[in-house]
Amino acid sequence: MGITAWCTAQTTFLPLDNYSYPVLDRLEIKSGQLSTQYSASVKPLARDAVAEFAWHLDSIAGQGDPASGLYAHPYWHTLALSGVDRYNLGKIISDNEEWAPEGVPFPESKHSLWNLFYRDPANLLTVYEPDFFLVVNPLIRLQAGKESGGDKADFIATRGVSLRGRIAGKVGFYADFTENQERPPLFVQRRIAQQHAVPGIGYYKTLKNGEVDYLNATGYVTFGVTKYIDVQFGYGNNFIGDGYRSLLLSDYAPNYLFLKLNTHVWKLNYTNIFAELTSQFDRRGDYLRPKKYMALHDLSMHVTPWLDLGIFENVIFSRANHFEFQYLNPIIFYRTIEQAVGSPDNANLGLHAKTVFLHHFSLYGQFFLDELKVKEFLGGNGWWGNKWALQLGGRYVDAFGVDNLDLQGEMNIIRPYTYSHNDSVSNYSHYNEPLAHPQGANLIEMAGVVRYQPIKKLLLEGRVIASQQGRDFPLSDWGGDIFKNYNDRVQDYGNQLVQGLHDNVVNVALTATYEIKHNLYADLSYLKRGTSGGYPRYYDLANEETNLFSIGLRWNMGRRDYDY
Repeated sequence: MGITAWCTAQTTFLPLDNYSYPVLDRLEIKSGQLSTQYSASVKPLARDAVAEFAWHLDSIAGQGDPASGLYAHPYWHTLALSGVDRYNLGKIISDNEEWAPEGVPFPESKHSLWNLFYRDPANLLTVYEPDFFLVVNPLIRLQAGKESGGDKADFIATRGVSLRGRIAGKVGFYADFTENQERPPLFVQRRIAQQHAVPGIGYYKTLKNGEVDYLNATGYVTFGVTKYIDVQFGYGNNFIGDGYRSLLLSDYAPNYLFLKLNTHVWKLNYTNIFAELTSQFDRRGDYLRPKKYMALHDLSMHVTPWLDLGIFENVIFSRANHFEFQYLNPIIFYRTIEQAVGSPDNANLGLHAKTVFLHHFSLYGQFFLDELKVKEFLGGNGWWGNKWALQLGGRYVDAFGVDNLDLQGEMNIIRPYTYSHNDSVSNYSHYNEPLAHPQGANLIEMAGVVRYQPIKKLLLEGRVIASQQGRDFPLSDWGGDIFKNYNDRVQDYGNQLVQGLHDNVVNVALTATYEIKHNLYADLSYLKRGTSGGYPRYYDLANEETNLFSIGLRWNMGRRDYDY
């Protein structure tokens, strides 16, 4: 159906593990143009923008006869959606029903309980009043498996609830809370013991047999300053980039307190994030963790309908008992301020780009600049301070003419000492976990992802991630550990990629997912991970192999993948 008017009110955001993200990437490529409703490089995405994009695609790929004028659009002949595409598009529309165009009726379920629960197919409880909208859903993730050589079963048990809504068209809100017990694979247990944090979670309690117990929560409110500027304040996570990894800001680290301003006007999308982070610490029971702060700008522009270019900058810093208020300036370059206050902080720059073409392909990339001297770079002497990271990647949808077969390939290169600093505060981390790549620095990584959805309810996915990283000899720093003081480096010159002892990791994951009911999934998965070479940083043996078969059930949640 066509869109004649659009509701305006404060939105919430799609969780970062939501199924919609790869679907939206695919549909954007098939449309042949970048979305004008949102910038896909800054995540999470706003539900209102996602819904507008979905309804837009629904209108231009309608089932009417273009000769009659119904659904007439210049993309009608080029946007060919499969039955699976239409199913996924309908799911996205259903899951964001509060942002349907004016005049579209509230979706009624044929199987509601007591006219209260599941009044619509997507949600357990929905309240749809003129000045109040509320959705409440359960969150469940149950997974069990057996690791080769292990004497105990690995498992995840997550139970919780999420809610979202808006009040009087002025304020949006979201909250979720989960209670979790987990016994991850042995290599993850060792990472937890080394970093004193559960990946992506942070604080935890240790149970018997390698099990951990933790709570996790997200919550925020949103409101508008003008038609084009939205404000989000709360506790959560962010991701900047178009790839499988992000070298600018990823969601590998735990949630944090942040204030985000997003300006979307003309062809520009401008994001400011001001965040309170937790500095590096040792786990010694309950005490007040040391704080640090992050200020971030990201400006992107649709230079053409098929090309987006962006520039990024941020600074990590700490002050005694207060924020550095000069960094609140939303438009000035942080390097200028950092120099003015005496250059004690960790300022970084970055670039990112994305293009779609031929209705089948997308290319994307990132460049993160921690420090660079042109003279030293051109000299080719391996100066330690030339610290940068590079990502190149691409997607190919409906690969080789096979409907719903999508391929993705990505390369990440990170120079030694990138993301580190001269103290334990200003390194690029939060709660003992990296803010960018999970493995830190001094590495080369190749990643490949295959997604195939042969029928509406079944998704088959395979991932292969191979990396080589330079590890440290005892009492040395070759630049892979971002938590070490870079003043303890081995040498000033002669530094090169993956220097030190090589640690090779190959991670292969295969998953079959079947949708039993709306957003209720059954998973069957296999993980094979092998390491070779290098000093045993996280474990007692330099060579290790993991084989893990598991089954799982998820309701309104994404998978928990061990892809590092």
